[in-house]
Amino acid sequence: MRILLIEDDMVLGAAVRDQLAADGHSVDWAQRLDTAADALASAGFDLLLLDLMLPDGLGLPFLRRLRARGDVTPVIILTALDQISDRIEGLNAGADDYLVKPFDLAELSARIGSVARRYSGNPNPIVTHGALRIDLAARSIRRDGRPVSLTAREWALFEAFLSRPGQLLSKAQLEEKLYAFDAEVESNTIEVHVSRLRKKLGPELIETERGLGYRLGRA
Repeated sequence: MRILLIEDDMVLGAAVRDQLAADGHSVDWAQRLDTAADALASAGFDLLLLDLMLPDGLGLPFLRRLRARGDVTPVIILTALDQISDRIEGLNAGADDYLVKPFDLAELSARIGSVARRYSGNPNPIVTHGALRIDLAARSIRRDGRPVSLTAREWALFEAFLSRPGQLLSKAQLEEKLYAFDAEVESNTIEVHVSRLRKKLGPELIETERGLGYRLGRA
């Protein structure tokens, strides 16, 4: 997934960014609300991680403005505000989850996965696709009962296809899922990752529409 982290604490922000990158997500990090607004205007994100106290304003009015204009991007609030009234206000403003600082990074990863599954329409972490049995929570795959090891990038790419079965995804769309704004992307990166996924998970897994993009093959 491509995630926008909105957090001004440099130590926490770096830790969250590194955790999400290790999970295979593409992370853009904004330390101000105006920077976050610019990022949202220029790219599509699958999830926002939102602090409530930023140098140029408060997170809740920012969230309310997003929801008021019809933006349905999932949002997880990350904040030190731990009162029940704060949680209620955050959820009523349109947040999908609320995590109080300090938090365990593994728990954040689990909550991100849970929110993503709910938005994909299938909260069950176990998915089957042909000979594949995928555990989205454990980030593990078995092919004909045998475990298959994927790199973080391969998993992120596979997850992008799995969340949009049958949908054609362009090379540019896939690059957005895998890389942040400032990342350097080789011209054949997506082709290389697709080739590796086919070798590991089956040659018919991903279909190519020449000049257009790729889609997940039928189970």
